[in-house]
Amino acid sequence: MTDTAIEFVDVVKCYGAVTAVDTINFSISRGELVTFLGPSGCGKTTSLRLIAGLELPTSGTVRIAGEDVSTRAAPDRNVGMVFQSYALFPHMSVIENVAYGPTIRGSDKKSAIARGHEILSMLGLEGLGKRLPSELSGGQQQRVAVARAIVQQPDVLLFDEPLSNVDAKLRRRVREEIRDLQRRFNLTAVYVTHDQEEALAVSDRIIVMSNGKIAQIGTPRELYESPSSRFVADFIGDANLIEGQIENGAFRAPGLSLPLPATSRTGPAVISIRPERIVLKKSGSDGKVKSASYLGSRREYRVETAYGTLLVSAPISAPALEPGEEISVILSPGGYTLLSDA
Repeated sequence: MTDTAIEFVDVVKCYGAVTAVDTINFSISRGELVTFLGPSGCGKTTSLRLIAGLELPTSGTVRIAGEDVSTRAAPDRNVGMVFQSYALFPHMSVIENVAYGPTIRGSDKKSAIARGHEILSMLGLEGLGKRLPSELSGGQQQRVAVARAIVQQPDVLLFDEPLSNVDAKLRRRVREEIRDLQRRFNLTAVYVTHDQEEALAVSDRIIVMSNGKIAQIGTPRELYESPSSRFVADFIGDANLIEGQIENGAFRAPGLSLPLPATSRTGPAVISIRPERIVLKKSGSDGKVKSASYLGSRREYRVETAYGTLLVSAPISAPALEPGEEISVILSPGGYTLLSDA
């Protein structure tokens, strides 16, 4: 049995003259949770639908569990899907919703219900099987949707913007529950979201998409700390993008010189600096505080320098600075990344 759960090879999906997915390649291992992340229209939902069989590729190959499923429709793939709207049958009880899939696929109704109760218990929904979906909270309905998907023991479980209908205060708890379930059942899961924080919190790896192409694939830490391009740096979290030149192994901009020992490049370049990797000190001639915001757990500053305006995130324990103060700007070692596009 292959350790690769999903594989895309040169997959293209066109709708008339519009190319929604443009020659993408990736593989997902068994037991891994991978998130498609990107802005609206980037191709992430189309990619999910290509895995589900709700769309078929214009060209290229989709493999699930080592088998070519490129031409198979959704019912012929062992894939479970959790939709944005939960898609629960409102007239059916919770247990009827959960047991519905196995029953219509030919399982004995009694055994399907028994297995459904077992899954509900594992998800903390024991005793709620007779209730209607309307009698549950949003978080509970989400777990019922997950139970209905995993009761069929799918090769792959797909999540399409699963927290879009969950109250903002519940999102952190529900995403933690989803991650815990995925690990507990060792599920291969693919998750779609446009929310960067959500992607960073739940994923083993993230596939960042832009204009139908893959911009970068990596772990949450790799993408945040070592973005490859302006798009990735700016899309995942906040980033200060500074334009300059590489000369003699250093990045140079007005009032700034940073060593780049690992590069042989020369010419125009862009670096990314995360706001929390900058330290501000009272007094100095590196810049001036333009604005200051108190955000409870941290303070944010806009700082004017010779090489541009910086966004700086400072811990609440650091001395407060006021607009108009002259300050020193200190970059943490390794706190900047050379991007591939100038």
